[in-house]
Amino acid sequence: MTKLHILFLCTGNSCRSQMAEGWARHLKRDTLEVASAGIETHGMNPHAVKVMAEAGVDISGQHSKLVGEVLHRPFDYVITVCGHAQENCPVFPGHAMVIHHGFDDPPKLAANAPTEEEALSHYRRVRDEIRAYVETLPEALPARAGLSFQL
Repeated sequence: MTKLHILFLCTGNSCRSQMAEGWARHLKRDTLEVASAGIETHGMNPHAVKVMAEAGVDISGQHSKLVGEVLHRPFDYVITVCGHAQENCPVFPGHAMVIHHGFDDPPKLAANAPTEEEALSHYRRVRDEIRAYVETLPEALPARAGLSFQL
């Protein structure tokens, strides 16, 4: 079976796109080949690593990458997971279809949280929303001419 190649793209490749990559590797390894990158690199967000580990997914071995590091790879889909990445998404060579599925920014939501636990609650909610989205893949992706995949 041919796997779909998907890139999850966000601003800093530190949180949302890393969670999406982790979930896709964990849940969809038989049907998807995934990577993540950012318009910038901000390093791995320790809260994202922590809440993913709570859900049984280890993303501690992943690292923050600039989109330029993966432009040479042939992606079928590029999924932007934040508005900034959607607005600043580079042109991808080949036939990659760019689609947007945005998620709230946990670091921004948690910035004024009075406790660590309240801050983590924002990360957990977004983590669970990303999981729910990844679970719909690849069926939820728009059809593309010349591309077929089996489920």
